[in-house]
Amino acid sequence: MGRPVAFFEITSTAPEKVRGFYTELFGWSAEPDPEMDGYAMVDTGAGPEAIGGGIGPSQAPGDTGVKLYVRVDDLEAGLARASELGADTLAPPMDLPGGYGRIAVVSDPDGNPVGLWA
Repeated sequence: MGRPVAFFEITSTAPEKVRGFYTELFGWSAEPDPEMDGYAMVDTGAGPEAIGGGIGPSQAPGDTGVKLYVRVDDLEAGLARASELGADTLAPPMDLPGGYGRIAVVSDPDGNPVGLWA
């Protein structure tokens, strides 16, 4: 069974500028949340079945860009399989606030970040 893309994330050293770009280009809404260090949950306006996303500030050097998060049944098994395929772990497993599950980030063979979400 295939795994669906479940979330996208756009991080930047200039999150306000990037947020303005995407909201103006695509008609999205994204209001930064001060309690989440200015991270903004994105509403694409495409309805409840649409993939959700977020736009926020970079957290570490080199983490800017667009990242996809893919649903997995078991986060540790997904990390182990990614490692077998040559991935490095970029962000170890962490709990999401509000009981939204756990995530980790690995690199693909070209070094692109890919999020795993269980």
